[in-house]
Amino acid sequence: MSANDPSTPELSPADQQAARDIAVWLTDCQRLLFITGAGLSADSGLPTYRGIGGLYESETTEEGMAIEEALSGAVFAARPELGWKYIARIEAACRGAEPNAGHRVMAALEASHEVWILTQNVDGLHRAAGSSRVIDIHGDIHDLCCTRCEHRATVTDYADLPLPPHCPDCDAIVRPEVVLFGEMLPMDKVRTLSDQLVDGFDAVFSVGTSSLFPYIVEPVVRAHRAGVPTVEINPGRTVVSDLVDFKLNCGAATAMTAIVGP
Repeated sequence: MSANDPSTPELSPADQQAARDIAVWLTDCQRLLFITGAGLSADSGLPTYRGIGGLYESETTEEGMAIEEALSGAVFAARPELGWKYIARIEAACRGAEPNAGHRVMAALEASHEVWILTQNVDGLHRAAGSSRVIDIHGDIHDLCCTRCEHRATVTDYADLPLPPHCPDCDAIVRPEVVLFGEMLPMDKVRTLSDQLVDGFDAVFSVGTSSLFPYIVEPVVRAHRAGVPTVEINPGRTVVSDLVDFKLNCGAATAMTAIVGP
């Protein structure tokens, strides 16, 4: 079963014991970092990027290019209508989704812990659940910005948005504030992450992510080297699976509920 398969198993006896152990040492922790990916949002019914039930299972788009090319910064600059076509499909797949138990548990932990969330997801569900310290390293699909001037806006969805949209101030093309393929990560968010890693965490969780990017793997590796407790919640294996202190082989919502409660 892949890391992004939404059909995850219930807790095994080993996972139940791990959840109990994690709950015990969480009582001695103050600063927590949760690193989240598509596997968490899959529990809200969102399709993952690829794989079983994925949004882009085919190798090429209708235009004959890889989806990574269609969703690249270079293609958006040259053919914004094409970039918006596929961005809009991602938004449509997210529309109406609600935070699941995993999101809600992480938000509820703020009552007793300083919780930081580093997420690759662009769906905005962590903030919708009430989390206040969210580093959405790839952006939020609901935040729009002009490609020419300083105009910015946040929308609930794209239902009434003409595609491609134009800026009401200067008529230039508007784009979502997300990181497209081939683009740099936003420096302000990279800086925030770096500052928090320097301050350190009492526990680091990797939740529903395949851990493919160095900046997603690094916090787990740093915690492991420093002897900080680490947890991976993922039904599949990743590059951090052999580093963590606890590995729960199940879905994010199931595991977080078992650890902290509904």
